[in-house]
Amino acid sequence: MASFIIEGGQKLKGEILPQGAKNEALQVICATVLTRQEVVIENIPEILDIKNLILLLQDIGVEVKRIDKGKYSFRADSLNEDFLASDVFLQKCSRLRGSVMLIAPLLTRLRRVRFAKPGGDKIGRRRLDTHFIGLQKLGAAIAFNEQKRAFDMSVDRLRGAAMLLDEASVTGTANIVMAAVLAEGKTTIYNAACEPYLQQLCEMLNSMGAKISGIASNLLTIEGVATLGGTRHRILPDMIEVGSFIGMAAMTQSPLLIKDVAYDKLGIIPDSFRRLGIDIQQRGDSIFVPEQESYRIESFMDGSIMTIADAPWPGLTPDLLSVMLVVATQAKGSVLIHQKMFESRLFFVDKLIDMGAQIILCDPHRAVVIGHDRKFRLRANNMTSPDIRAGIALLIAALSAEGTSTINNIDQIDRGYEDIEHRLTMLGARIERRD
Repeated sequence: MASFIIEGGQKLKGEILPQGAKNEALQVICATVLTRQEVVIENIPEILDIKNLILLLQDIGVEVKRIDKGKYSFRADSLNEDFLASDVFLQKCSRLRGSVMLIAPLLTRLRRVRFAKPGGDKIGRRRLDTHFIGLQKLGAAIAFNEQKRAFDMSVDRLRGAAMLLDEASVTGTANIVMAAVLAEGKTTIYNAACEPYLQQLCEMLNSMGAKISGIASNLLTIEGVATLGGTRHRILPDMIEVGSFIGMAAMTQSPLLIKDVAYDKLGIIPDSFRRLGIDIQQRGDSIFVPEQESYRIESFMDGSIMTIADAPWPGLTPDLLSVMLVVATQAKGSVLIHQKMFESRLFFVDKLIDMGAQIILCDPHRAVVIGHDRKFRLRANNMTSPDIRAGIALLIAALSAEGTSTINNIDQIDRGYEDIEHRLTMLGARIERRD
């Protein structure tokens, strides 16, 4: 198990370019299975989860070529049905959360697929009902195979349908869209997710010949087509990395320029950090965070304590709440962090408390952070990363702490952040990887 050794207290300086968006990459790479023609995708983050997904696609018969760093071509001309029917396929799916978005493409291509419940971060329940109910409305039959601990899915013919989703699930909406584009007739999806990742998937599918309207809204209308062709697509910058770098600059009191962030796609993220008192300056399509001696958390207009909570887009993404919680530990004032979606994501705060942070974990979903106002620094600590987002939050805490910290299980961080220690070292951080 690899570890990071971090010498805290080093100021960062310079500019950094965010990687391509992990969550978008998982969707658009899976969508390449919908066509037999070549699809070229640029700005793919070369992180552990994406590498594992690409290996899985090669196992199922997709021809993958690395053209350049972050640029790949995919051609799913023929699929390996023997491998798809094997226990090895089920085992690989069970270890990779992103594999869930292969369900619709494989079902559309082969009319029959067996799929294991996917793995991923241990952050609480991550149900698949929205995926399955949507596919059933399009004509799929789905049953749970107790012996294989997997789902058996089949369909004779996909037919368009009107549906109201029980939750605005991003991956659920993505799976339903990928099935609907090749279904007969019209499909309407109300309460659809409308995150930039989903918008990008829809735009890519349209460039392949799909007919999707209502993109960026919560009502998608899809006119089914017979086939899809090839295309070229570029992935957006990762908004979670952008937010992580904002938090890193604030906690280490460092001037940092975050380049080419696709600012108009960041939604409420910049303003959410501004609520914590962080000075965020837009410079064209980049963000500059100046060195700040201190930052004060805002209160609501009636003087009550600030609450920062996640919500479906255009609300705040839950993936940044861990970072914002860490940032609040050195602010002036108090804030309630409300993580609505996942019931295990705030359990990493005990590690921050050991570092000297003043945090009250009210329940699995809510934590009150009482800022230190830099009256004293966090203490170095030995920690283990429980998931991707908690991992980067602990890394930010360690960068600002007094002394040398160790973070174990950094494979979790590698799953979401490309070459992070080298990129931060270029800014002045002192991080060493030990295997």
